[in-house]
Amino acid sequence: MQLNLNADLGESFGAWKMGEDDALLGIVDSANIACGFHAGDPLVMRRTVRAALAAGTSLGAHPAFPDLQGFGRRVMHMAPDELEAAIIYQLGALTAMATAEGGQLSHVKPHGALNNMACEDAAMAATVARAVKAFDAGLILLAPVLSELARAGEQAGLAVALEVFADRAYTERATLVPRREAGAVLHESSDCIAHVQGMIEAGGVVTVSGKVLKTPFHSICVHGDNAHAVDTARQLRSSLEAGGHTLLPLPALFGRTVRTRS
Repeated sequence: MQLNLNADLGESFGAWKMGEDDALLGIVDSANIACGFHAGDPLVMRRTVRAALAAGTSLGAHPAFPDLQGFGRRVMHMAPDELEAAIIYQLGALTAMATAEGGQLSHVKPHGALNNMACEDAAMAATVARAVKAFDAGLILLAPVLSELARAGEQAGLAVALEVFADRAYTERATLVPRREAGAVLHESSDCIAHVQGMIEAGGVVTVSGKVLKTPFHSICVHGDNAHAVDTARQLRSSLEAGGHTLLPLPALFGRTVRTRS
């Protein structure tokens, strides 16, 4: 298979540090960079963009609800026009940083509660897709498999990269098991690799009960805020390449080229 490894990065804020971005940027193919609403700040954003470009990693925006205190993981209900504007605002901020560093934004992946809610709420999913299309119809929408968000992106005419998670368990509805429940997050690198290999072999998502939900997928996420993220990403990449799979940045999966440095 041709696949992509992505990670959520740039989630430090001021003096507060989150994750091992530099190490992950040497492993993953695409970076989803926080845009200041759930994490990140202007300096962190610019430094992360610069490091990603130096590593040859494609740039993605990681917009969220305006929820710094809750790291974007708290449920919020925003009017559609307000949410659309908030997403466009964040895409604009990251695009400015990319332009300043001689790079180019290639994809968008919503964060946290915004992503989870849009996966199940068709109206919210349509708002997200509408915001991305209004900003730049050429952007790739990175969306979870079998989700309303993926469907909304396709209906809006966006290129949609379907995503699975290496370190999260799935329900029978193809949604992520809530973090508050036992077993929602896979804490061992070996478990994450087995989870991904199981999905590749099954041709779809494997739920906590062992049920297979058939679906194609393009990208695999390793959450950058997990303690074992770097080890998991490194072992996963090695395992996939040893299995004959080709790992590429998201634009390359869709036959596109993007500006990486001026």
